[in-house]
Amino acid sequence: MQEAFFALADRLRSGIAGQEVLFCSLGGEVSEFVRLNRNRIRQAGQVRTVRLGLNLIHGARQVEGSCNLSGEPRSDLEQARWLLGRLRERLAHVPEDPFLNYSTDPSEGQRQMGDPCPPAEEAVAELIAAARGMDLVGIWASGEMFEGLASSIGHRHWHRSLSFNLDWSCFLEADKGVKAGCAGLHWDATRVHRRLRVMREELRVMAGSARTIAPGRYRAYLAPAAVQELMDLLADGGFDLRSHRTCQTPLLGLARGERELDAGVSICEEHGRGLTADFTAQGFLKPASVVLVEKGRYGRCLVDARDGKEYGEAVNAATDAPESLGLDPGDIPLAEVLRRLDRGLYIGNLWYGNWSDSNDCRLTGMTRFGTYWVENGEIVSPVNVMRFDDSLYHLLGDRLEGLTRERELILSADTYEGRSTESSLLPGLLVSGIELAL
Repeated sequence: MQEAFFALADRLRSGIAGQEVLFCSLGGEVSEFVRLNRNRIRQAGQVRTVRLGLNLIHGARQVEGSCNLSGEPRSDLEQARWLLGRLRERLAHVPEDPFLNYSTDPSEGQRQMGDPCPPAEEAVAELIAAARGMDLVGIWASGEMFEGLASSIGHRHWHRSLSFNLDWSCFLEADKGVKAGCAGLHWDATRVHRRLRVMREELRVMAGSARTIAPGRYRAYLAPAAVQELMDLLADGGFDLRSHRTCQTPLLGLARGERELDAGVSICEEHGRGLTADFTAQGFLKPASVVLVEKGRYGRCLVDARDGKEYGEAVNAATDAPESLGLDPGDIPLAEVLRRLDRGLYIGNLWYGNWSDSNDCRLTGMTRFGTYWVENGEIVSPVNVMRFDDSLYHLLGDRLEGLTRERELILSADTYEGRSTESSLLPGLLVSGIELAL
């Protein structure tokens, strides 16, 4: 695929006229999907997609278009040339783009992340055997994702990632269930077996009477999946340059130095770790890491190509939201979480999150699967669904007691336009209090 893409780009580049600039991008995947219900395979298949994107530039004007490729060189070249011709016809009729920004420095690179996964049938068979007797529902996705970039300026980049993502839940009855995920770049079946053993114990606890607690502030531990919901909300306007320059970011107080987080909180965009390419569609190279929050104080913003042109800043990201976010670990061993919590809530995950007061960085949402009441360092009962409403200036600030030493890699399960390459590497949080509204 790599050689075929560069050969196609070279053929298209030979047809560039005058002062035209052409950027060619390629994105696609070869993935296996398996859907399960009641611990049985209900649907299985393979998806292969390859999509070519063209961006034709002349002066301050640009037009973009894309088409699917078949893998047959001759027909793909004909289709790509037809698309280029249509773009050239449109170019003279579009207005000048004041924020057009692309790299004029030629560069080359090649990177691969991850190892080949076992065939889906092997991994899923092992899962089914380990979950025998459980009502398991979920989806397995694995395989290869790739991105390429070539330009008439001289850019030549290729990125390939190999990963798997197992997203599942096990139910007891009705809405009583526990949710889990296992994802990564290197398959390790022992992680699945270990997580299923924990889930069996959680379901045993869940079989008891659920506890209803009154609204108020409770000591709590938030597992990485719950922290993921908080980070997803924060990613919407929390770190991009435009939101900061227009004063619309929920972290405005932090950026102005009026508020701060705990000194143990450092958040980075880790381009060098994630599944995303280390280059942008405009030919800019991403740094290995961008420090967004450093020891509780605001660091740098994410700057994509258009924001970089508008505000005169160097480009350091492909989009305005994190794609490979990492929250630094703390010093609490995972095995000691319940003992450190002593009495309070163990929150496995959150859902339906939204802003309740973005000016105060205040979030609201619901607890869901895997929320338990803890007494004397032991889980004693499940807790009925509650709504939380609290500020990250508290949860990551004055009420933060610590972060776990171990972190969990969480890959996005989104597949709307293909498998997502977004990921997060997150610890759990121990807080002295989280506000439950109802």
